[in-house]
Amino acid sequence: MKFSTSLKKNKDFQVVYKNGTSKANRYLVMYVYENGLSENRLGISVSKKVGNSVVRHRLTRLIRESYRLHEEMFHSGWDIVVIARNTAKEISYQDMESAFMHLANLQKLTY
Repeated sequence: MKFSTSLKKNKDFQVVYKNGTSKANRYLVMYVYENGLSENRLGISVSKKVGNSVVRHRLTRLIRESYRLHEEMFHSGWDIVVIARNTAKEISYQDMESAFMHLANLQKLTY
């Protein structure tokens, strides 16, 4: 069962950046903002500075999969923006999942 949709519009990202809270670790930065909806919306940003399109898309897939597998553990009603840092370009899925869940726990998004 899918509980979330994607953040796609630049305006939505800007609202989260401006009004949300951020936490970071070695690989990721996570911004969260309460959206007042009954679902979470996930936005992923990977800069061109991180690598070419293959690298950026791989990181996007790793982040999305990390969220998808743990989605039932998350509280509903949040906009979540995840930004991949340059140090993340060669990490494994396990490291990505660990970094993602670490930030989710710091943001108190999980049960």
